[in-house]
Amino acid sequence: MSAGTARIALLLLAVLAVGGVLVSRGASEEDIVQPGPSVVAPEDLPVLTESAPPVEATGWLNSEPLAPADLQGKVVLYDFWTFGCYNCENTLPWLKAWHARYATDGLVLLSVHTPEFDYEADPDNVAAYVADEGIEYPVALDPEKTTWRAFENRAWPAFYLHDQQGRRRYRHIGEGRYAETEGAIRALLNVEPDAPFADTPT
Repeated sequence: MSAGTARIALLLLAVLAVGGVLVSRGASEEDIVQPGPSVVAPEDLPVLTESAPPVEATGWLNSEPLAPADLQGKVVLYDFWTFGCYNCENTLPWLKAWHARYATDGLVLLSVHTPEFDYEADPDNVAAYVADEGIEYPVALDPEKTTWRAFENRAWPAFYLHDQQGRRRYRHIGEGRYAETEGAIRALLNVEPDAPFADTPT
């Protein structure tokens, strides 16, 4: 190997070593942190639809039936789920935390239980799950997918966030983007930026 080739090889090794240090630093415990809730302004959230369809349910848990008039002036987070859905189960800690933190600010978390399988359609099974998990917000039973179809929903879990005028301003399908979702909730509720956030999982 010539002296020039050796120098190039040594230079490449040095670059790789520095790169390895940078990668290692990027993966440190200090840097791997669950991102906090986003700070969003209401005007950053586009109007996706002008109104929310009424929730038509065969039964309700934790609430009397909620008609559109009952939701006027409220920020409403519609949560489509089914209790046998693993992904829905994973979102539950965040939903419970948002309800606990923002209900007094005017958030209505309206859970629409739309079953996929027969055992999930049994209202006693849904009620038992709701009780076991300590779910306290309203749960509408939608075994015929009436409300599911009205929202043109296609998956579990799915979140649809509507403002005080009933307009849809945000939606998210599936797990994740919890910080973004909480930021949208806070924006529509006009929560002060320095007000406490929900006690969500880390």
